[in-house]
Amino acid sequence: MHATVDSALDPRTDALAGEWLSLKEAAGRLGIKPNRIKQLISEHRLLAVRREGEPMVPAAFIKDGQVIKGLPGTLTLLSDAGYDDVETIRWLFTADDTLPGTPVDALTENRGTEVRRRAQALAF
Repeated sequence: MHATVDSALDPRTDALAGEWLSLKEAAGRLGIKPNRIKQLISEHRLLAVRREGEPMVPAAFIKDGQVIKGLPGTLTLLSDAGYDDVETIRWLFTADDTLPGTPVDALTENRGTEVRRRAQALAF
């Protein structure tokens, strides 16, 4: 199960993601019950990490009332490559000149194929 990690985010990684949402806030933006958010996290469809003891979701993962397209598959690829939750956040929010922009920007802009190609390469 891919649950939230208990290790604290380092300030740099925390700042990379920008805005964070509590599970309740994320559920509100998705129009679902908070218990469903926990299910999405356990199914690798969404990612949360602990910030100040509370599981939080990067706001960028939700757009127009939905989890951004391509995020679940990318999360699975990164997990398969051995990335933990904090490393996954760092990878998704770090600029990549070859994309250009960050992987999460590319997913938001429906350029998920390029992001998944890069994530797959990490496993080799």
